[in-house]
Amino acid sequence: MKNLKKICSLFLVSCLLLTGCNVTKKNLEGDLSDIMDKIYDGVRNTEWPILEQIEINDSNIENYLGTSDLDYQEALASEPIIGSIAHSVVLVRMNKGADIEAAKEKIRNSVNPRKWVCVWVEDNEVIVDSRGDIIVLIMVKDYSDSLYKSFKNLD
Repeated sequence: MKNLKKICSLFLVSCLLLTGCNVTKKNLEGDLSDIMDKIYDGVRNTEWPILEQIEINDSNIENYLGTSDLDYQEALASEPIIGSIAHSVVLVRMNKGADIEAAKEKIRNSVNPRKWVCVWVEDNEVIVDSRGDIIVLIMVKDYSDSLYKSFKNLD
């Protein structure tokens, strides 16, 4: 009986560990625009500047991520229509088999949190992380943590 309890406990712990690992590596479904909308919907803030979603391509990627050396499939930025507001959220869907950890490190080391005129975000307001095949870069004055929490809570 004692051995049966140990076996059941080990089995349960193994299942929980495996399930937990799969949840964090699960790819987010849907197009990037919908995912971006869900991130903002998850934050209670009525003071966002007027934002636009900008498709990122090989000719403008360095402006948003600081590097063009990424094995990505598609990318989308959300930034204010009017400049000089320190606000940028970028989603990057990486190609299958891409080294996501290396890409995150490259973005973290290359992005410019002072890219705007007369405004910037502090280094602790720059967040680079991933869920499955999507990397998120968040550089937002005062709301980086809230947007990051919303990203992590997406299903």
